[in-house]
Amino acid sequence: MFTQFLGNYLLQKGIVTQDQLFNAMARLSQTHIKLGTIAIHEGLMTANEVDECLYIQTREDKRFGEIAVARGYLSEENVSDLLSKQTPDYILLGQNLVEDGIISYEDLERIIFDYKADNELYDLELDVENSGLVQSIIEKFFLMAEMPANDLNVMYLELMFNSLIRFIGEDFSPLTPMIVDEYPITFGVSQAVIGDRDYITHIDCDRETAIAFASRYAKEDFSEFNEYVVAALEDFLNLHNGLYIVNVSNQQSKNIELAPPEITEEGVLMGVNKCVDFPVAYPFGIVHLIVSY
Repeated sequence: MFTQFLGNYLLQKGIVTQDQLFNAMARLSQTHIKLGTIAIHEGLMTANEVDECLYIQTREDKRFGEIAVARGYLSEENVSDLLSKQTPDYILLGQNLVEDGIISYEDLERIIFDYKADNELYDLELDVENSGLVQSIIEKFFLMAEMPANDLNVMYLELMFNSLIRFIGEDFSPLTPMIVDEYPITFGVSQAVIGDRDYITHIDCDRETAIAFASRYAKEDFSEFNEYVVAALEDFLNLHNGLYIVNVSNQQSKNIELAPPEITEEGVLMGVNKCVDFPVAYPFGIVHLIVSY
């Protein structure tokens, strides 16, 4: 999930465009980590040292590790350890952006440092097993939307990001969330969550985006907007919310229920207090994840 969070950071800072980000994301499964990239990530080499070794490599028929050892930047043990490390995907994303000429290794070094500093992640590894870090970063999305980052809110959004990765694809980036008094509906599916605090969850997008979203979820190639597309969006929201209420019941012993999903093709979504829009950008379009309280 840190790949998606880094993507959001890069977009917010204006370092990349959506097209540049998605092009780099699309190649993650085919990308092999380079020794220099992981050496920067582990703090064993600077970007300038990596660039120097890469330059020498264009002049000599030697491996990067051999050159780094010869120059005194790494030891043989360092090289062995680096080659055995499991690399987080967000570092692969950075490497792809370097190879695309969008950023340099020096930029990547600074971006990683600034990203950890902005999120107060000093001396911490960013990996998918560290749920505490995931929750810490998700809390910042609520702070950006000027909303309380309570346990249930964080649980809902973390589960939603995981559902998107699992059922739709990991090539997305969350955009800046926002609070609105009302949300004009394009097309979407709504579902009420009924319990101590009732609220409505809603997925909204244009019809072309809905077709692509449904195609990925159903693993079928839908070519037009029809009842099968609608059913796929209903099923995704119902599945996600079902997982959410199970988690709430298990962790907090609260009884909450779901109303049947409803199709909303026009009108305005309004909450008693507010609507929070968590937009998510995929290569095929933007999906708005809205919670109306």
